[in-house]
Amino acid sequence: MNKTAIIASTDSGVELGLRIMKEFPHAVVVSTRIHEQVTRIPAIAVFLQDNYRKFDNLVFIGALGICVRSIAPHLEDKHTDPAVINMDDQGHFVQAVVSGHEGGANALAAKLARATAGQAVITTSSDLQQLWALDTLAAEFNWKVFVKSGQKDSTSGIAPGDHHSPTPAKVFNQLISLFVNKRPTAVLLDLKDKGTQYLERTKPAFADIYYAFEEIDLSKYELLIAITYKNYEAPIPVLHYHAPVLNIGMGCSRDIEPELLEQSFREQFQSKGLAVAALKVIGSIDIKADETAFIALAATLGVPFVTFTADELNTQTVPNASEVVLSKLGVHSVSEASAMLLSGNTGLLLEKQKITVSSGKKHTLAIAIDKSAARKGEVVIVGAGPGDAALISIKGKQLLETADLILYAGSLVPEELTHYAKAGAVVRNSASMTLEDQIALMEAHYAKGHLIVRLQSGDPSIYGAIQEQMTIFDEKGMEYAIVPGISSFQAAAAYLKSEFTIPEVVQSIILTRGAGKTPLPENEKLNEMARHKATMCIFLSATIAKSVQAQLLEHYAPETPVAVLYRVTWKDEAVYTGQLKDLAQIIRDNKLTLTTLVIVGDAIGARKNRSHLYSPEWKHTFRTGKAVKI
Repeated sequence: MNKTAIIASTDSGVELGLRIMKEFPHAVVVSTRIHEQVTRIPAIAVFLQDNYRKFDNLVFIGALGICVRSIAPHLEDKHTDPAVINMDDQGHFVQAVVSGHEGGANALAAKLARATAGQAVITTSSDLQQLWALDTLAAEFNWKVFVKSGQKDSTSGIAPGDHHSPTPAKVFNQLISLFVNKRPTAVLLDLKDKGTQYLERTKPAFADIYYAFEEIDLSKYELLIAITYKNYEAPIPVLHYHAPVLNIGMGCSRDIEPELLEQSFREQFQSKGLAVAALKVIGSIDIKADETAFIALAATLGVPFVTFTADELNTQTVPNASEVVLSKLGVHSVSEASAMLLSGNTGLLLEKQKITVSSGKKHTLAIAIDKSAARKGEVVIVGAGPGDAALISIKGKQLLETADLILYAGSLVPEELTHYAKAGAVVRNSASMTLEDQIALMEAHYAKGHLIVRLQSGDPSIYGAIQEQMTIFDEKGMEYAIVPGISSFQAAAAYLKSEFTIPEVVQSIILTRGAGKTPLPENEKLNEMARHKATMCIFLSATIAKSVQAQLLEHYAPETPVAVLYRVTWKDEAVYTGQLKDLAQIIRDNKLTLTTLVIVGDAIGARKNRSHLYSPEWKHTFRTGKAVKI
């Protein structure tokens, strides 16, 4: 529950406070002014004496001086102070005063400014320079931050030592200072998640991104930012962000000592350079569900302890199957199989280790990284939309901005979309390439762990010819995903200002094509589909317009509205409307062949029949209906 206190100093401030209170479900308005809807306080100082730390947000409405003098006696540091905002009683200026990043005051100021049509006043350097807010990245992306200073450096002024000397907050602030002052920065991303994708898209010019520590020439940099599951030693300051991506499978002797198991676990992590903070979960076989040492270790590290049945463990093919374990427990593996099940990965970061602790008891340990976090090749088939570069999805644009290879069909996808590519990305037009050529190129990049975007026109699921690509990806074991796009039939509806499903007129949309060089299945002949008199969207058929018209006229009236759209949303788009009886002539007269879509049906331009959805008589979950006169 995020609690907000709105502290108003004037009558106008009280009125403004009551309005903005509606934006916050757990807010209270307090004031020294008398008003029946607010909580009256004797003085702001008295209120803060008892309540400064009871609220997550303090919003002062009035003079900035009142705000500053009121909070001054209570300020400690940005890690513990609440977010403090000050705004004038007309709502013109909304200033983040304290805890801009960690407390969320900057975001709160922006939200309040939107609510009052005012101006947010943000003074933190990283925001003004549009740089990463290093002090909030961990919370935003579920990372844990660890600061390690490097050797003494004349620029940074940071003394060598661990993150406890000087104080963590002081070292952290010094590293942030290096970054906001745009000192040369290396960024290491040896895993991938939403956070690393964000960093790749928004990298500042003074930072360079690497995917392996060994590739970095640290002499060129004054700061290393690592999003990782490892601990790195470097002669320069290192800001580690540890993501919870490591899955540990374990087996052990019955009643192994908890303190010895924990000691052994930490020694294993330290010797392998792995970060305990990157641990996500511990797993074992179900007969170990009550093993005290496992339960204690999970509790100490703050992670779940999960167990699997023998049948579940036996679904995994492991590199170090054990006949001894099979004879005793009925499984070929406990530690490796558990790690693989937890991670969803078929490979292991660390194969089974057999360890004997000082008491003579034994345990095994294996580690796997989350499948989604492993930095390896990936193919994403992205829907480019109908043509206008602004109509690609946000996710599609983000993928284009981070891709190492972009493969696009130049005859169907505007080149402008490839301008989103990052510097150094390979961009290839596939129009002259065979499928085999395309796969060979993608394989070469995939083997290097690259992100590959196959940019398809419209939405990939509609005449996208992607199933043949996916078949090969499956055969070769290449990971892939699909991002949908806006189809040209949807762009056509927008251009025509038409809803293609009109109550009591037409409630179905048929996406189809005429039978040209590629035949149609017998039950999908165009004249058979026309029986439904649905809104019909006909792709890839301009060259057989006469045949299409004849088949449609078997069931649609000659006066049925039609629209012919050439490269809709492209810069050279052309749209022609008329009646079905004139369809072939429209296409012939305008010499239309490729990238032409035909829409047929009474929904085109229709302006009749109201739906029940917003009818005053219609009741549903979000509105109880009652009859009203309009």
